[in-house]
Amino acid sequence: MITNEVLRPPALRPGDTVLLVSPSGPTRPERVARGIELLTGWGLRPVPAPNAYARQGYLAGADELRAADLNAAFADPAVRGIICTRGGYGAQRVVDAIDMTAVRRDPKVVAGFSDITALQFALWRGARLVGVHGPVAAWRDERTALDSAQSLHAALTTAAPVTVSARDGEETFGVRVSGRATGRLLGGNLCLIVASLGTADMPDLTGAVLLLEEVQEPPYKIDQMLTQLRRSGVLAGLAGVAVGQFTDCADGWGVDVADVLTDRLGDLGIPLLGGLPIGHGVGQLTVPVGTEAVLDVDAGTLTVAPAVH
Repeated sequence: MITNEVLRPPALRPGDTVLLVSPSGPTRPERVARGIELLTGWGLRPVPAPNAYARQGYLAGADELRAADLNAAFADPAVRGIICTRGGYGAQRVVDAIDMTAVRRDPKVVAGFSDITALQFALWRGARLVGVHGPVAAWRDERTALDSAQSLHAALTTAAPVTVSARDGEETFGVRVSGRATGRLLGGNLCLIVASLGTADMPDLTGAVLLLEEVQEPPYKIDQMLTQLRRSGVLAGLAGVAVGQFTDCADGWGVDVADVLTDRLGDLGIPLLGGLPIGHGVGQLTVPVGTEAVLDVDAGTLTVAPAVH
């Protein structure tokens, strides 16, 4: 049964165990070591799930193993948070096997981004669980430095609103339509949003602020995906669009990703703010997803209610 009650999990506290899971692509212990170091430094107890380092081609082990790790994390009262090791591909293959009764019985904060958008969508659909869109445990200091770490730490451990300001250096900074929008922040990776069309996990975006970010997709494919969203009708009732980082999204056609975003989103008649450091780029910041947000284009800010209490 799908509930309409929005679940905000408890904030993580020193001493809490967080399980590191790999619902999507494979990773290796040495790539997660820095993330474990950071989490330990925050007073948390990061524990790799039994199958966190499994590998089956482009997947982090068989579907059954990845689903088992997720369900074990949700069912274990000693586990207080779930942090994904990486994105990649594969979360959509296991989300239908998640025990949503266990999720609702003991809500826990779940953090990740990229392919983890599919997991966040499923948890929103099945349990109305608020999530955290932020860096994964396969931490890279050259991409996610001090500001990124502080942002993730605050989102996981404090019940304070999160404010992200547009950055002039971001490629999407010039993408904007003036105005102010209020609504629930939903979304994440553009490819995964489009891949969710026609499934039970695609959220109703009526009155929502849609978060969009992407990596390594050329402008014509960004155009294709945004056009599909438009034609599907899911953008019709949006309150606003928060545009994050579109990293390495370029080709040789002389049309950049900012042009495409403006063309495909700028005529919706709603506030549109680009340049937000949310996504796959350097300086990635963390935001809750599933909570109320205020998009203030003139101030250049996205303010989101906390994911935890």
